[in-house]
Amino acid sequence: MKHNEPLIIGDTAVLPGETKRIELPTVSLYTDVQMSIPIFIKRGKKAGPTLLVCSSIHGDELNGIEIISRLIQSKTINRIKGTLIAVPFVNGFGILNHSRYLPDRRDLNRSFPGSKRGSLAARIAHLFMNEIVNKCDFGIDLHTGAIHRSNYPQIRANLEHPKTLELAKAFTVPVLINANLRDGSLRESADNLGIPMLLYEGGQALRFDEFSIKVGLKGITNVMRYLQMLPKLKPKKKPVEPFIASNTSWVRASESGFVVHKKELGDRVKKDDLLAEIKNHYGDVVAMVKCFSDGIVIGKQNIPLVQEGEAIYHIAYFEKALNVVKNIESFEETIG
Repeated sequence: MKHNEPLIIGDTAVLPGETKRIELPTVSLYTDVQMSIPIFIKRGKKAGPTLLVCSSIHGDELNGIEIISRLIQSKTINRIKGTLIAVPFVNGFGILNHSRYLPDRRDLNRSFPGSKRGSLAARIAHLFMNEIVNKCDFGIDLHTGAIHRSNYPQIRANLEHPKTLELAKAFTVPVLINANLRDGSLRESADNLGIPMLLYEGGQALRFDEFSIKVGLKGITNVMRYLQMLPKLKPKKKPVEPFIASNTSWVRASESGFVVHKKELGDRVKKDDLLAEIKNHYGDVVAMVKCFSDGIVIGKQNIPLVQEGEAIYHIAYFEKALNVVKNIESFEETIG
């Protein structure tokens, strides 16, 4: 799309210099109430790339909605070059039901690129790809941890792709994870179209986490400045250097019971460190959950109940874990 051409989504055309809000129809509810995907589009008068920022592909992951609402309301984007396409939520069905999934019990983020005549999930994925994603140059997909789990702010992406790695570093979080492309994910389908896509994780499902929201909003504007969509700022402090995790794994419960956590998100852990105790209902310690190797806690379970084999802590492994912790501490001071 050339800069002076209209951007067309659904039946709406958006010209350079215009800002519009669009409701893209999807599928009706049983009661014949029309469901739609809300889309905010802001086009600068000057040429630049088109950036997609979307949230709530999983309907119980709400942090991204607040991140995008703050982005939309920010005066910063009034100076934009190029085009911002912001989608506060993709899976409105899941939001209504406080559910990760669609009514057909399918995971929308395993249904891309979708099909026009497939399942409900496939049809929404197909609509989203064709009306929105394939009109973009870059993308940021906002997520949180699953139900009863929290994630430390992190970027997951195909970091073997040079441009994607540059975007991930520009987002400016301490932890980057070189994550494989998953079958049926938005990231995979965008990658197949040659569109670099970052996946931001922070906070937990069905909750607003202020720290993760601030980090996400700042990260998006950092990427926009890197892409020259917004004017560059002179940093007041030295930017946090991100570290790429060499590997990640979950530490699981060896027994069922009640969990007493000993470590929190962002903590540095060493091999054989005590992460948590599992007790029975009399208070007897039935198991001690220990770390397998040196690393950083990037995810943890919140509910104090655990079944044998259940994941409790998500650990990222780095060659220099101490340096990562120092950067995390510096990073948290800058967010405030």
